[in-house]
Amino acid sequence: MALAGKRILIIIGGGIAAYKVLELIRRLREAGAELRVVMTASAKHFVTELSVASLAGGKVFGELFSLTDESEMGHIQLSRDADLLVVAPATADLLAKMAQGLANDLASTLLLATDTKILAAPAMNLRMWLHPATQRNVTTLRNDGILFVGPEDGDMACGEYGPGRMSEPATILAAIDRALQGDTTLALPLEISAKSGGLLAGKRVVITSGPTHEPIDPVRYIANRSSGKQGHALAGAAAAAGADVILVSGPVALPDPHGVDTRHVETAAEMRAAVEAALPADIFIGAAAVADWRVAEAAKDKIKKSPKAPAFSLVENPDILAMVAQHGSMRPRLVIGFAAETSDVIAHAQAKLARKGCDLIIANDVSADVMGGDENQVTIVTEMGLETLPRLPKDEVARRLTLRFAELLQSLQAVAPLAKTRGGSDA
Repeated sequence: MALAGKRILIIIGGGIAAYKVLELIRRLREAGAELRVVMTASAKHFVTELSVASLAGGKVFGELFSLTDESEMGHIQLSRDADLLVVAPATADLLAKMAQGLANDLASTLLLATDTKILAAPAMNLRMWLHPATQRNVTTLRNDGILFVGPEDGDMACGEYGPGRMSEPATILAAIDRALQGDTTLALPLEISAKSGGLLAGKRVVITSGPTHEPIDPVRYIANRSSGKQGHALAGAAAAAGADVILVSGPVALPDPHGVDTRHVETAAEMRAAVEAALPADIFIGAAAVADWRVAEAAKDKIKKSPKAPAFSLVENPDILAMVAQHGSMRPRLVIGFAAETSDVIAHAQAKLARKGCDLIIANDVSADVMGGDENQVTIVTEMGLETLPRLPKDEVARRLTLRFAELLQSLQAVAPLAKTRGGSDA
């Protein structure tokens, strides 16, 4: 780790995990980092200023209005002098203040006034972490360029188990080392910086989302229960990672994601045409629940009720995922499908992976409350094995999957550039 001489400002929030920061401070000092520490008023209930100051080797700051400190450096300069700001533990209250731009104490003022990278290590009760308000705040902060490490699944001080446990000092130390790679000054506005420096900057991503509606007559159709929440969340996460995103959306009751080129369709045939028109791309994600069948010939007029129920002849809809995966020179470097199953989830997903010719399948069990719900639990299925994520809000699932996709794309391109492996050009 190249931490020697790096100036790090640590902001300690008020949570039981504050005790771990003492070990983090010790490790940073051993690595040669120069530290300044700010404690919130709540943090002082969990660790003492004397303990922190002794390990950090300097004064602990805590007051927003201090005449002595203002004359020596000022609360603005305290954050501007740092190469990195680390918030640990990042409590729900601190994350909310950061997301809303509040500045009513020294810690929140420094976080708002800085032009330096911020790394947050969240720690809170699992229900606080999974609460929609906290997840909205985290999404906002990620879009603003805030970096995160954790939280992890584990035992809580409150006796519960789940996501919300602060990462261990060694994990945070490694995240600090990664965050300090390259330029740590954020250019304003932050949207430009995030767009140009994201993991998927310069990449084109095509995503399908939602159901399709296959008409029976002008007022009836065949459909499914897909809400489009997971596909739309993936589109937003990819855009936040810097990608140029085209979202082909079936009929959903959701707003178009910010910063995404959304193209609305109704039927599977229309979705296929929109996907083909959006190619070429670096990544294709087939998150839509495309209807498998359609009526061979939809009635031009409303079918009237009669004693005898009407009979319909069904034909198979186009297989969009297989079409993209077998598209020759137009095939995206990374083709990802979804498998929504109600039984034998992994077995069906593995069979789909082999049958479709895609690079990985995201499998999920929709027998419970996943379709239309706000949470999801998925398993990443590849030829190499399985990786199961915990049950999380769909926005957080999208963020974690996007990170995996970006990492995989980078590794594939490092082995063989797209132009050479797919016969494409640089145009």
